[in-house]
Amino acid sequence: MSDAKPELTYEEARRQLAEVVQQLESGGVPLAESMQLWERGEKLAQICQRWLDGAKEKIQAARQASQPDAS
Repeated sequence: MSDAKPELTYEEARRQLAEVVQQLESGGVPLAESMQLWERGEKLAQICQRWLDGAKEKIQAARQASQPDAS
């Protein structure tokens, strides 16, 4: 694996993303920090999306495996 630290679980990434959103919505964060939070939020959203995409692929594969072959 090329990453130095393991990827967050879906639940961890989602929780952290919610915290980032809450901080940004508070309006009390300086611009520079807001930009850093935004970038962190983008990364967390990508992690969540990868987890969701993986789950969707597993569900589709399971559905295809349970259906009789149409050919």
